[in-house]
Amino acid sequence: MSTTLTSATNELIASYGNTAKNVINAYRLGNERAAGYVEKTWSAAVQKAGKRISSEVRTNALSAQKKITGYYVQGVTLTTDTADTAVNKAVELAGKGLEQAAVNATRFEQSTGLNTLSTVANAAVPAVVAVNKVAAKLEAKSGDLVARIAGSKVKAKLAGAKRAVKKTARKAAPRVRKAAAAVEATVAV
Repeated sequence: MSTTLTSATNELIASYGNTAKNVINAYRLGNERAAGYVEKTWSAAVQKAGKRISSEVRTNALSAQKKITGYYVQGVTLTTDTADTAVNKAVELAGKGLEQAAVNATRFEQSTGLNTLSTVANAAVPAVVAVNKVAAKLEAKSGDLVARIAGSKVKAKLAGAKRAVKKTARKAAPRVRKAAAAVEATVAV
């Protein structure tokens, strides 16, 4: 099976989406760990103060720190969830845009009787495949970063975006094949 420009570009979009998700996860986990560290050191400092501060002050200080940490973590969660949603939407829209570009290119070739765009697309495939290899390495390294921050292996949560790209590619495939066959039939005549 030969690789088409559309399929190679879909893979590239998915890889960049995974990398973005990994960076978002690294941000989320890093901030959660930092908040945990601050809370732990705050608690240790309050406990270390011992009898120099009253029990009520100690309780209030610990309670205030927990509330502040909770708000901070809630803000990080809200921010990263929004970023996740934005990446999913961007990947979905890029896949749809790619599908539409392929369909438009096919229509253009059919109406003009030229196959220049197909020729250029076929020539661009090796470059996109090479960029895919680099993007896959970048994705793997970003996954390693998340794993280091988390302390264990964590995968990007990109299932929704991957499904959207695959669904879009699957929906476009018959139309692209049909249009390509029509272009080939026109060129052969």
